[in-house]
Amino acid sequence: MKKFIVCIILAGGITACTAREERTAGGALIGAGAGAVVGGLATRSAGGALAGAAIGGVGGAIIGSATAPQSSVRGRRCSGFDEYGDRVTYRC
Repeated sequence: MKKFIVCIILAGGITACTAREERTAGGALIGAGAGAVVGGLATRSAGGALAGAAIGGVGGAIIGSATAPQSSVRGRRCSGFDEYGDRVTYRC
């Protein structure tokens, strides 16, 4: 039963709306898993595995969010040519 509950919680974390949310959730899950393994092996205790999962989850979420593609059109810059053939940049 415990494994089933854990699977439901992990599956719920992946169901996000935007690319940033998906990257954040995925990074958190990967970080928490890696942190739990490293913490458990380093301390050989459940407390170390839980601490490693917490630290890895937070770190993974931060990295996942920072590496998400920018989906906002506002602030995006495009380039083209003006009537004189000079390259110009403008807001898209």
